[in-house]
Amino acid sequence: MSAVRATIDLPAPPQRVWDVVMDPHLLERWVTIHRELLSADEGPPHPGFSMEQRMSIRGAPVTVSWKIDEFEPPLRATWQGSGPARSTAFIEYALEEIDGGTRFNYTNDFQPPMGILGRVASRALMGGVPDREAKASLERLRELLAEDAV
Repeated sequence: MSAVRATIDLPAPPQRVWDVVMDPHLLERWVTIHRELLSADEGPPHPGFSMEQRMSIRGAPVTVSWKIDEFEPPLRATWQGSGPARSTAFIEYALEEIDGGTRFNYTNDFQPPMGILGRVASRALMGGVPDREAKASLERLRELLAEDAV
């Protein structure tokens, strides 16, 4: 599967956006495929911080273990993920300040197991679902930040 990239301009300064997107306990409020936070390290996120998340992808439950790889508060973080059958994932959050708000650039690159065969099967099964879910999640994030501003 190729990487999903989505960008949204948000009505909050970078630190506020960072505080929301880096809090694993808030995933349920904005990530559309998130179902349950199974575990997370104590305290605020930091390099090496890990968590385990259950998601639903096309109705199927998927558990992914995540670890923060790169960490540059409040502008950039990358997460490395490992899922079922040796699948892997990479997520990047990149924030930049714009006119008192934040441009949030999101990247998600999921690599299914079984090499090229797995990638072909994943494309056939998933179609445009990852792009739609990323955009829907970012819209929910915008709504969450707008609610909290009131």
